[in-house]
Amino acid sequence: MTVALDKAVIGTTLPATTLTVERARLRFFAKAIGETDPVYTDVDAAKAAGHPDIPAPPTFLFSVELESPDPFAFLASLGVDLRMVLHGEQSFTYHAIAYPGDELVATPRITDVYAKKGGALEFVVKETAITRADGTAVAELQSVIVIQNLGVTP
Repeated sequence: MTVALDKAVIGTTLPATTLTVERARLRFFAKAIGETDPVYTDVDAAKAAGHPDIPAPPTFLFSVELESPDPFAFLASLGVDLRMVLHGEQSFTYHAIAYPGDELVATPRITDVYAKKGGALEFVVKETAITRADGTAVAELQSVIVIQNLGVTP
């Protein structure tokens, strides 16, 4: 039986991750998600649309935290069996567009922990502030991680 997550972790700030946005990486990401708008791959098209360079596709910011050497270490430190983890939900609130050359800093914080189905499912809510290195807000991300606890019957 899995031990319930301790609500004392709510408010815990996790280590920040820094990523310098590269044009080639933005193009690769756009291609990987099937983006066909040339604004996300062609500098001239981006400039014609009023951008100084190709903009980061909206969901690109999710990948900033994945630059950490072990982006799921915080779950393991909570005693979570990573084989029982699902990505449940993701939302974004945007303040600015990221462009090549921007140095982005992702600062995640655990904002909630709760259970459903009598503890068979536990949820960790993590909010991440994405800023430029100078502190300018770019976005806030919220992700909900679902943990299945085997052996717990609802």
